[in-house]
Amino acid sequence: MLRRLVFGVLLVLAAATAVGGVVLVGFIRHADRIVSERFRAHRWSFPSKIYADSGLVYPGMDLQAAGFIDRLRALGYQPTSGAVDRRGDYQLDEHAGRLDIYLHTFTYPAFEAAGRPVRLQLSGHTVTHIEERDTHKELFTLELEPELISGLYQGVWEERHLVTLPEVSPLLLRAIVDVEDQRFYEHRGIDFFGVARALLTNLRSGRVVQGGSTLTQQLMKNFFLSEERSFRRKLREAMMALIVDWRFSKAEILENYINEIYLGQRGAQGIFGVWEASRFYFAKEPQELSAAEAAMLAGLIKAPNSYSPFRNPERAKARRDYALSLMLKQGDITPEQYAAAVQEALRVTPVVNQAKDAPYFVDFLRQELAQTYPPEVLTTEGLRIYTALDMHLQKLAEQAVQDGLADLEKRYPRLRAEQPTDQLEACLIAIQPQTGAIKAMMGGRGYRSTQFNRCTQAMRQPGSVFKPFTYLTAFEESRYSDHPILPPPRLDDEPFDWAFDNQVWSPANYKDRYMGVVTVRQALEHSLNAATARLAHDVGIGPIIETAHRMGISTPLPPYPSVVLGAAEVTPFEVAQAFAVLANGGLRATPLSIEKVLDRGGQPIERNPVQLEQVIPPETAYLVTHLMEGVIDHGTGQGARRKGFTRPAAGKTGTTNDYRDAWFVGFTPDLLAVVWVGFDQKRAINLAGGDAALPIWTEFMKHATAGLPPTPFVAPPGVTLVRIDPISGQLATSECPDPILEAFYSGQEPTAPCPLHPAHLQLHDVVDGLERAIGIRVPN
Repeated sequence: MLRRLVFGVLLVLAAATAVGGVVLVGFIRHADRIVSERFRAHRWSFPSKIYADSGLVYPGMDLQAAGFIDRLRALGYQPTSGAVDRRGDYQLDEHAGRLDIYLHTFTYPAFEAAGRPVRLQLSGHTVTHIEERDTHKELFTLELEPELISGLYQGVWEERHLVTLPEVSPLLLRAIVDVEDQRFYEHRGIDFFGVARALLTNLRSGRVVQGGSTLTQQLMKNFFLSEERSFRRKLREAMMALIVDWRFSKAEILENYINEIYLGQRGAQGIFGVWEASRFYFAKEPQELSAAEAAMLAGLIKAPNSYSPFRNPERAKARRDYALSLMLKQGDITPEQYAAAVQEALRVTPVVNQAKDAPYFVDFLRQELAQTYPPEVLTTEGLRIYTALDMHLQKLAEQAVQDGLADLEKRYPRLRAEQPTDQLEACLIAIQPQTGAIKAMMGGRGYRSTQFNRCTQAMRQPGSVFKPFTYLTAFEESRYSDHPILPPPRLDDEPFDWAFDNQVWSPANYKDRYMGVVTVRQALEHSLNAATARLAHDVGIGPIIETAHRMGISTPLPPYPSVVLGAAEVTPFEVAQAFAVLANGGLRATPLSIEKVLDRGGQPIERNPVQLEQVIPPETAYLVTHLMEGVIDHGTGQGARRKGFTRPAAGKTGTTNDYRDAWFVGFTPDLLAVVWVGFDQKRAINLAGGDAALPIWTEFMKHATAGLPPTPFVAPPGVTLVRIDPISGQLATSECPDPILEAFYSGQEPTAPCPLHPAHLQLHDVVDGLERAIGIRVPN
């Protein structure tokens, strides 16, 4: 009986063992297939990166005014008092008039001297000559790599650059193995000796001081598992490590490991992998590291933030020296190398937060990118998006807006508000007229308080900023008529009524001040509503609206008379596009924010060349630009001159009738900027554009153009410049007291001398001149 019972139990156990074995084998095969497939298919997520425009340097450029040294530092270049012998070093020798820079390597833009040392010869702060330092080959320009603006990512920004084992210093690979898993090449994924050793060490210490996880186990945890601390997770980790070590080579495992490990933090960016860490801590690539540098990186793996050389240099050095001792013990460095390495100073590159804040621009860019790329592509495929933004100008725009608003609130306490959402706001957008490139975009006083981008989203009345469209249309429409409208002819600046659709509109001047009979130039320079409205009445609303649309105003404009004085709402971005046409000689450039998109491998997938269309005759564009130069020199914009802006420039103030909006748009031949100031709630600010917006524009443009040679506006063929008397409108004589240089369509310039100031004065000549000028006969 007992024998049969024992036999039965053994039979059952045998059957259970067999079944269990079959199940276990099936489970192992299933796990093997799943883990192997997941390991092969593992893909890192690479955030797409948004870059600013590259920095161009050329002879004649004032480096100090252009903020060049600040740009170098923002790109991670470091000053050195010794030899400039490694990438990322620079040395400014003001006594010798020399700036040496060892350029980083970069693939875009394709600059021939990238990765090599260059020398700039200086006279004061001005560049006189550029050459490659070692070969003395002359360079006509120097191009710096673009600054990183931001990244597009989900969750955590993992900054990672993949490398292969041959691209990494053998010293670094051996240091990692010596510190993290000395039996890596001997065990099969789990180091049982290491586990026992760690257990014994921890028991002796009474706390956890040593771990038993292999490199493979660490990789499994990072690839597939959570941070949960449980026996179940450790069991899964061990099983996965066994499978991966069985299926894949040690080289494949190590290569994945060195690209996966977390090694520190730079602002929002997590530093992952040895390439990013080498660049972050030492401004080197992994194959260039010394034994001491390799040991420091290997020592960081256990606790990157605790052993950070930036936070805890003493702990970092102690950890580095410990890693060096392990390398010596394993025979990977000689005693001489060890002695030299432990004496080496802990030299790391100071932290540079590579991601720069241009949040309004980045939001604008996201909307543009979303039209072409799905969100998952932008956050995982590592696209490199090169934009037209100039980070130097962006910083100047931010400073000008913030300082300008603070100054307004200081001078006019009534403009202050308690709640951030009620504060006085402003925006500034800067465009390069020749290309349409958006160089700066500040959508409000602070992105943290409001993400509403007033440059592109705020619909506001432009007020008098709209007036140049009327004058441009008048010039163009009457050019070939018997009585062309030109700068000298007269307009009536008196109250009048404009009847339309059984209604009457009565435009009024600022503070109800009228100047009587004025020239076209005076009407625009002094922003006279009545005179401009009379001109618009003669020209017609339809052609004026059509001109505005041709130049870049895309918002539908109602065909009402008040539109000619800016009563219809538009965005500052539209205003910038339209006036860039004037600055560019009548050529309309399609707005350009994205210049090029490359994939992670550096292959181009999108290029956006400059697109130009002639929408206004260049002669007409110049005539209006010439009038707008007078706005800054003599008219409502002359506050710019009083504040020290001396370059050739044209501009126009804008103030709405209810004082809710204050504008200034102005440009040099190379840069245009639009500034708007007001309340989001459309409350009155009771300030004109020259008082509220012009100071912000002036401060921005003074610094934005500093260091660049002044450039005048050049009259195109078909325009003749002549010096005239402003009262008679005829050619100035030597006796005219205040002659001005005026622009005319060629063939329409005056030919008769000024009758009011003949070269040889006679009383009857003066009387005859006055009679002809004012159309009144003086009795004898």
